[in-house]
Amino acid sequence: MAAGWAYFDTSVLVKRYVREGGSRQARELLRRYRFLSCAIAPVEALSAFSRRLAAGDLSARNHGAIVSRMRADRAHWELIELGEAVLGRAEEVIRLTEVRTLDALHLAAAIAFRELSGLRVPFVTADDRQRDAGQRLGLEAVWIASD
Repeated sequence: MAAGWAYFDTSVLVKRYVREGGSRQARELLRRYRFLSCAIAPVEALSAFSRRLAAGDLSARNHGAIVSRMRADRAHWELIELGEAVLGRAEEVIRLTEVRTLDALHLAAAIAFRELSGLRVPFVTADDRQRDAGQRLGLEAVWIASD
């Protein structure tokens, strides 16, 4: 069983289900830590899988299997809701770092979790701009390279 929590950005979650650069490292971290993310992660991941299906990078059969697996896995995830605390922090994150909206929501959710729980958890991402912003915001950013 995984030890402590780690916050996982959707860029890493996708690597759990689709083999691409960094998938091996992402899967290792997903086994080592309990999964924590923002409530937008499943929607974002489904969007990524659907884009791959439309582009012909995933077969309909593989897409269906991935979506089924992800739905089953959700029972083990802790998802942070998009309440006032997260949305307000996301605005601040954008002002301070100029990251994209969804990246700001993930960073804000991780910061809100830290503030509410008192726990410092790794922030795992495969997005280098998000990693840099996370570090500037005092998060322990762990970057999954695309190999």
